[in-house]
Amino acid sequence: MDRRQLADFLRTRRERITPADVGLPAGHRRRTPGLRREEVAQLAFISTEYYTRLEQARGPRPSREVLAGLTRALRLSDVERDHLHHLAGAPPGPPPGPSREVRPSLLALLHRLPQAAAIVLSATYEVLAWNDLAAALMEDFSALPPRDRNLVRRAFLGPRPDGRRLYGVSDVDDFSASAVRNLRATAGRYPDDPEVTGLIRELLDGSEEFARLWAAHDVCAAPALCRTFRHPVVGPVSVNCDVLDISDRDQQVVIYTADPGTPSENALRLLSVVGTQRMDAPL
Repeated sequence: MDRRQLADFLRTRRERITPADVGLPAGHRRRTPGLRREEVAQLAFISTEYYTRLEQARGPRPSREVLAGLTRALRLSDVERDHLHHLAGAPPGPPPGPSREVRPSLLALLHRLPQAAAIVLSATYEVLAWNDLAAALMEDFSALPPRDRNLVRRAFLGPRPDGRRLYGVSDVDDFSASAVRNLRATAGRYPDDPEVTGLIRELLDGSEEFARLWAAHDVCAAPALCRTFRHPVVGPVSVNCDVLDISDRDQQVVIYTADPGTPSENALRLLSVVGTQRMDAPL
């Protein structure tokens, strides 16, 4: 355990986080940047005295539970988490679970793509962020609880409004098979995460198709290059599908764009104006 390096690392990570980042009031009498020591201790579920001793290079070797609390409180990336464990003399195990934290720069990117529908997916296919055009093309995700934003759950377990499975995408069977392969790899990376294991158990119990694909133990998936959505208002929308891997968060940015001059481009333009309101709803 390198107490001095651990102390300096904790202090620098604490100073870079603002109270707003973790949902705390800023106040008016902050004389140091970032969070206070007592705030980090509260977020990590440890005593202020214990955390202070760690920052003063006087503390005992922290347990894995304490390190997990500090990782969460200081919003460490996977690389920083591993570094924290090494400084504490406790080699890191597998990450506790897929990250749901989306970088602010990615959120800004989504909204700088007004002519493209874009979403951010977690390693378990939960839609973590989206722009307005994605909500218009697929669904108003803001109206759903996080559990219902999972595309794998929706593909295999529904619901299926108007008989459409997964927003009426043309390659839903290919998507389903690819998602199972990726989810199999995710389970290997996070073997002890209760949300990952719970999702897989729910899908195995609720879908014979998922159970059949899961039993194949495939982990290699070919990327989808194009996709067609059967939209209930504007009809079929054919789009190119590009995926950007965010390796440090184990996330993906999925961007849907239409070829210039096509009816699908016109449909996306119409959706960008209409948004999530239903033009076919009765007055």
